[in-house]
Amino acid sequence: MQRIFSGIQPSGIPTLGNYLGAMRNWVKLQDEYDCLYCVVDLHAITVWQDPRELANQTREMAASLLACGIDPARSILFHQSSVHAHLRLAWIFNCVARMGWLNRMTQFKEKAGKDRENVSTGLFTYPNLMAADILVYHATRVPVGDDQRQHLELANDIAQKFNFDYGVDFFPNI
Repeated sequence: MQRIFSGIQPSGIPTLGNYLGAMRNWVKLQDEYDCLYCVVDLHAITVWQDPRELANQTREMAASLLACGIDPARSILFHQSSVHAHLRLAWIFNCVARMGWLNRMTQFKEKAGKDRENVSTGLFTYPNLMAADILVYHATRVPVGDDQRQHLELANDIAQKFNFDYGVDFFPNI
């Protein structure tokens, strides 16, 4: 069975866009695939967050996903920060990925704007963490919005480079 991984940031009360773009589709996918869904609280801290508010929003997003129909008997739902493998693999991918690859990420350019020198390095290396999120579970499918497609392509590049550099066939193509 193919494995799906997808994550959602705990950015407050889910919007209609969250529901239509991700949540309702995730509910349908759990009928056909081995699904892992994650509240990506580590991704959220690429910009400053009040720690208490982030903790509350993370729990609320998980509750919202359950309320929308994510079934713990058919899928795995978890908080990203509770699984240390995400951070460990992200560090390895920080060492595998190339600066040129990250410099081409349009989402970073858009979010950083003219203030590139003052944004966090976490925002710059966000795609490496996303690659780790996906590949730590050997996911083969990742439903994402158009704004994340470039990051998904980078995850494939990182997986291929890791496999080549270490002479293994460890990470799958997504």
